[in-house]
Amino acid sequence: MARAASAVPRAPRLLQVALFLLLLVVACRRAAGAPVVSELRCQCLQTVQGIHLKNIQSVKVTSPGPHCAQTEVIATLKNGQEACLNPEAPLVKKIIDKMLNK
Repeated sequence: MARAASAVPRAPRLLQVALFLLLLVVACRRAAGAPVVSELRCQCLQTVQGIHLKNIQSVKVTSPGPHCAQTEVIATLKNGQEACLNPEAPLVKKIIDKMLNK
């Protein structure tokens, strides 16, 4: 009777090996250091010259890179919408300067 109580069902050896290989593949992909890129194109197709400063909650500046050849300035408004700002507009340059000085 003690033998029946100690018998624990085991997963088949093949299942154990498959799970180990799956974990190994996941670990290797993370260790490869490949950057995770959400978009491989410019996010701003149209820009606006400026938005009143009191309507802006945050601003994100993306430098040119392999995904896009131009600098992108994306403002998140207090109402939750996002707007692409023209990085060459004088008001946008002032906003970026204020961000850098903080």
